[in-house]
Amino acid sequence: MPNGPSPSDPASRHSSLNWSLSLGLTLLGFAVSAYLTWIKLTGNTASCGPVGDCESVNNSRYAVIGGVPIALLGALGYLALLAALVVEARWQSLSGTARLAALGIGLVGTLYSAYLTYVEVAVLRAVCPYCVVSAIAMTLILVLCVLRLRAAEAEA
Repeated sequence: MPNGPSPSDPASRHSSLNWSLSLGLTLLGFAVSAYLTWIKLTGNTASCGPVGDCESVNNSRYAVIGGVPIALLGALGYLALLAALVVEARWQSLSGTARLAALGIGLVGTLYSAYLTYVEVAVLRAVCPYCVVSAIAMTLILVLCVLRLRAAEAEA
């Protein structure tokens, strides 16, 4: 992270790597969600290749809540995570709050991704590889958020 201990400090390097990985996963998740949102809103076909059944998943009744595509909600969640990560890195006085916000978003995102994965496998019997990528990214973000919180508590 830009603010904090010296880059030569092992704890700082670990924290910086954790934050950077979180940022990368957040950007990946946003890109996947934005792509699926575009597919849903334009009526185009997702290119899944020979793996999975994106169309069955993206055109199911579970792909929309109140007329809003689930993928759009995911993209907004990833943008909220991005905002929390930026605040955590840039404003020391708000970094603890930002870490907690990221943890909350990651927890909700992971739980909802688990539910959607269940729906894909058990109800629709179709799997969207993009959805799997998003679910894995969100779960890893949650794990990284927990590790950053624990590291911050250990430093305090």
